[in-house]
Amino acid sequence: MLRICLLIVLGLVPLSAGAEGFGGLVRVIDGDTLDVGEVRVRLHGIDAPELGQICTNPDGATWDCGTWVAEEVRARIENREARCQAVERDRYDRTVARCTVVGQDVGRMLVADGLALAYRKYSMAYDLDEKAAVIAGRGLHEVLMARPEDHRRMVREERAAEAQANAPAPQAGCVIKGNRSGSGNQIYHMPGQADYDATVISEAKGERWFCSEAEARAAGWRRAKR
Repeated sequence: MLRICLLIVLGLVPLSAGAEGFGGLVRVIDGDTLDVGEVRVRLHGIDAPELGQICTNPDGATWDCGTWVAEEVRARIENREARCQAVERDRYDRTVARCTVVGQDVGRMLVADGLALAYRKYSMAYDLDEKAAVIAGRGLHEVLMARPEDHRRMVREERAAEAQANAPAPQAGCVIKGNRSGSGNQIYHMPGQADYDATVISEAKGERWFCSEAEARAAGWRRAKR
């Protein structure tokens, strides 16, 4: 029960224990995201640098290690047949899964070769594989790299700060933020709620400020859960 609650908080939906496997030809999207047949897959238990993420060599040279990883993964498994077992569905509606190619666990291969990190927040399955890669200095462990989740957070914060600087100011006393989610849901955020500061109003997307909760509800918006 505790694990299920944690997954819900993190935006993950656990699948039933009897969820069927699936398979298909692989098309690599980035270092930890694949299309397997018609299914968009986020590999379970690993985290790879994002496309465009910059790493620094010991000599100070910088380079796009996220794109490099994607190309390395593409060279290994693109257009190969994969078999996958679904674990859960994430907040972006991707199927989080463990996949094998020619019987080899893809996540383990990438972590062991230093192309991805063990994503211990969700699984300890590849913990020892990463530690061995660190000791051997394989792949990304030879360079200076922000953990991908930290990189994503910094990018979000920078974009939010830029958007906030250009956002229209609310009318006096009208501080409730009416935000449209990626799926089109109309949600309003109250001052003090978890996502209030990060939420930026874009009038071009039909977002708006409200002066009271009653006004927001009457317009068809619902309060954010946290």
